Amino acid sequence: MATLNETPNSNRLHIGIFGKTNSGKSSFINAFTKQEVSIVADVAGTTTDPVYKAMEIHQIGPCVIIDTAGFDDESELGKHRVEKTRLAAEKTELAVLLFTPQEFVFRKTDFNTETFKHAYAEELLWYRYFKEKKIPVLPILNKIDTITDIVGLVATIQKVIGEEPLPVSAKTGEGIEQIKEALARKIPEDYGNQSITGSLVEADDLVLLVMPQDIQAPKARLILPQVQTIRELLDKKCLVMSATTDRLRAALAALKQPPKLIITDSQIFGYVYEHKPEESMLTSFSVLFAAYKGDLPYYVEGAKQIDALTSNSKVLIAECCTHAPLTEDIGRVKIPRMLKKRFGESLTVDMVSGTDFQKDLSEYDLIIQCGACMFNRKYVLSRIDRAKEQAVPMTNYGVTIAHLTGILDKIVMP
Repeated sequence: MATLNETPNSNRLHIGIFGKTNSGKSSFINAFTKQEVSIVADVAGTTTDPVYKAMEIHQIGPCVIIDTAGFDDESELGKHRVEKTRLAAEKTELAVLLFTPQEFVFRKTDFNTETFKHAYAEELLWYRYFKEKKIPVLPILNKIDTITDIVGLVATIQKVIGEEPLPVSAKTGEGIEQIKEALARKIPEDYGNQSITGSLVEADDLVLLVMPQDIQAPKARLILPQVQTIRELLDKKCLVMSATTDRLRAALAALKQPPKLIITDSQIFGYVYEHKPEESMLTSFSVLFAAYKGDLPYYVEGAKQIDALTSNSKVLIAECCTHAPLTEDIGRVKIPRMLKKRFGESLTVDMVSGTDFQKDLSEYDLIIQCGACMFNRKYVLSRIDRAKEQAVPMTNYGVTIAHLTGILDKIVMP
């Protein structure tokens, strides 16, 4: 459980390390981080599933380093490993792409020929992929201790991709110290500037949090969206009051003035709306995180498609958490119940959790995504892009419940 004094992985900059099998990714990571993050061996395919390591790196800040399997893995499990690497790419906000010297000998007369492009075809494909997805990418020429004409190979790579790679050797440490500065320059200027509550509140505003403490929030713990929202409100110098659902009216009675904003759990939207002061704005943690982690206007547009559902429709509910099903779980129980009550028991509702999100979404009439507090925004946006590409409408838990309870036009959005 994340606490108030540590950065959740979902809020850390995700730095993915990509390259061919045995390109030295694991050695590079260990040299860069000065830690034994990844297992190093000469055996191809040593890194199978991606390794995620949360760290604090000077000049970069809180980040997650992702060590991926080689994208040319031809082993028996290669297809599965490469798929995992592609999933890691969907989460990557800053990519490091390793180029390594090939077995054939480069002669200066050979540079910039089709031979070079063929040898580095996969690296070039991945470089174009990152550029197309607008993911900042730092090209690295690794294992420079194994070649003599470093300048020639650097110049060739630069001419082909239009960017000079940083020459390094994980073995000798040459060039490693320059990586942090190079990565820091690649971080988008607006990275980390997103806000959970946006412009809804400012210093000295009174905010009331109404938080059910049920089976989904075990004793002595708060769920992550609540923790992160409280922390942001404190950073904004807001006046924060918290209450459980059954103490809502008592909390309001204890206040000298109505709260400017009430933030609640989506599943009790109706109850809180019924009892809130008229002048108090209302929203939910899920709606806030829809904007913080995804595309809220797109979710609101997707919610309009709920009314077009029929008893023969098919809905996919995408839950980021992988917890065991709980009694009255919002995604597995409550939302399906609300949908079937309106459109009939024959309505099909499929459920996926974690990173199990289909490539082919065409069979669905609607996708309902959770608040995604466990994933970084880059990965959630990749899901949204997939839905958009296949013209499948998508919304989220909070927006769905607000629409089904008839108050979507009465809640505020950041």
